[in-house]
Amino acid sequence: MSSNLPKVAWIGLGIMGSPMSENLVKAGYQVTGYTLEQDKIDRLVAAGGQGAASIAEAVGDADVVITMVPASPQVEAIAYGPDGILENARQGALLIDMSSITPQTSVDLAEKAKEKGIRVLDAPVSGGEAGAIEAVLSIMVGGEQSDFDAAQPLLQALGKTIVLCGPHGSGQTVKAANQLIVAVNIQACAEAVVFLEKSGVDLSAALDVLNGGLAGSTVLTRKKDNFLKRDFAPGFRIDLHHKDMGIVTDAARNVGAALPVGGVVAQLVASLRAQGDGGLDHSALLRSVERLSGSQV
Repeated sequence: MSSNLPKVAWIGLGIMGSPMSENLVKAGYQVTGYTLEQDKIDRLVAAGGQGAASIAEAVGDADVVITMVPASPQVEAIAYGPDGILENARQGALLIDMSSITPQTSVDLAEKAKEKGIRVLDAPVSGGEAGAIEAVLSIMVGGEQSDFDAAQPLLQALGKTIVLCGPHGSGQTVKAANQLIVAVNIQACAEAVVFLEKSGVDLSAALDVLNGGLAGSTVLTRKKDNFLKRDFAPGFRIDLHHKDMGIVTDAARNVGAALPVGGVVAQLVASLRAQGDGGLDHSALLRSVERLSGSQV
C-alpha cells in the first residue's frame, strides 16, 4: 500500500458509499470507514479497509474526509457538534461531501469549516449504484480550484467525468439540475412504455429502436430492464428523488426560474411516496403512469 497517498476517512456506507469506498481501497488508499450499521463497516473491512467506532475516530488522522449520506440534515449531524467532523478532523484536512444536499447547506458548511482550517468541496455524483460500482460516476464539484486540483487523483478513482462547476454550492446546483433532467426523462420513458404496451407492440423491440435514435438516453439504457421486468429493486430510491425534487424546485424558486414540467414530475414522485412506493427505484414512476391509465398495480 503506497504510503504517499492521503489517508481517507469515509463516513456513510450505503448503496453508493460502500462500492465507492471499496474503489478507493482498490486504488491503494488507506480507507477508514464509519457508518451507523456495523455490517456495512464489516463489508469495508472485508474489502481491505479499516473500521472505526465513531466519526471522531475515523477522521482523527485523516488527510481527506469523504461523506456520502442521504440529505442535508444528515450532513449537518455528522459535520457539527462535539462528536462531528469539524471538531475532530485535523487542521488542513480536506472534506469532500459527496451527498446530494441543498446548495445553501454546502455554502454554510464551507464557511464553518474554514474557521477550523478545514477545506471543503461539495462533490455530488450522478450515475447511480451501477456507476458507483463501475467507478464511472459523473462528479460535479463546487469549491476552490486548488482544492479541486488536490482532490483530482482521488476523484478519478471514483468517477469518469469530474468537473469543477464554480464556487461552494455549485456542485449541488448542477446535481439538482441533473435530478430534474433524470426525473422528467424517466417519466417520459414510463409514459411511452405504458402507451406501447397498451398498443400491443413488442416492448423490448420498441425500446431497442427508440434507444438507437434521438429518444435514446443513459436513463433508457440503464432503466430499460427495470421497465421490461417491472424490477424496481432500488438503485436510487423514490424517497431520495423526492428529496432532490424538493431541492431543485426550492432552488429554482429562489433564483426565479420556472420549472413547469419539473413541478408536475415532482408531484408525481411525491404521490408515489404517498402510495407506499418510496423504497422502490425511481423507475417505479412507471407504476404511477399505470395507475393513472387504469391498470391494477
